[in-house]
Amino acid sequence: MQHKPKRSRAIALPRAEFRARATEYLDFLAAWVQKPRQTASVVPSSRYLARLMVAQIDPTDGRVLELGGGTGVFTRAILGTGLPPEKLEVVEINPAFARGLRRHFPNVSVLETPAQIVSTAAAGEPGTYQTVVSGLPLLAMDRHVHYDILSESFRMLQPGGSFVQFTYSMRPPVSRDVIDALDLDVERAGQTVRNFPPATVFRFTRRGA
Repeated sequence: MQHKPKRSRAIALPRAEFRARATEYLDFLAAWVQKPRQTASVVPSSRYLARLMVAQIDPTDGRVLELGGGTGVFTRAILGTGLPPEKLEVVEINPAFARGLRRHFPNVSVLETPAQIVSTAAAGEPGTYQTVVSGLPLLAMDRHVHYDILSESFRMLQPGGSFVQFTYSMRPPVSRDVIDALDLDVERAGQTVRNFPPATVFRFTRRGA
C-alpha cells in the first residue's frame, strides 16, 4: 500500500495582521523608491531582527529613544517588552513614515527632528535614556554624520546606557576613528539570517561604564 506524501500547509496570518504587514511593505517600498539611500532596504526589518534590537531593554528602567522608526517594526518590539508608550520617543524625518507611526502608535511621541539634534525636541532630559535603538542606514552616511549622531545619542543616555545599531555587514558600520574619538566600546550583540538581507546587531557603550 502506497502512502501519499503529506502536503505542507501554509499557516494563514490573521487578516488584520496580514493587512498591516502588506501596508508596511508597500509604505517601505514607496519610501525606498523615493529615497533609496535614506531607506537603505526594499523591505522592512523582520521581527527576528527586532527581537535582537530590543533584547536589553528593561521596561522598569529609563526612557528609550528610537532613531529611524520607519514602518514601526522596532517600535512594536520595544513596546512588546512592556515599556510604557509614554517612555518611548521615535525619531522619523520621512513625513509619510511619521504619519504612519502616529496612526499605529497614538500614545508614542514621534519626532520629525534630525537625530543629530534630537535633544532639542526630546521630552526626557539628557542622561535619562537607557537605550537608543537605531534603524538608521549608517552605511549610507559619512563619518562626520556618524560622529554627530553617536555624540548626541550618548548625551541622551544614562551612565551604562547603550546605542544599538543593526547593519547588513559583519563589521560595525562606524569607523574605528569615530569609536575611539568618542571613547566607545562596541560588541557584536547578535546575528540573524531571518531578515532580508541577513543582519548583524552591534551594541555601543561608553568605555569604563
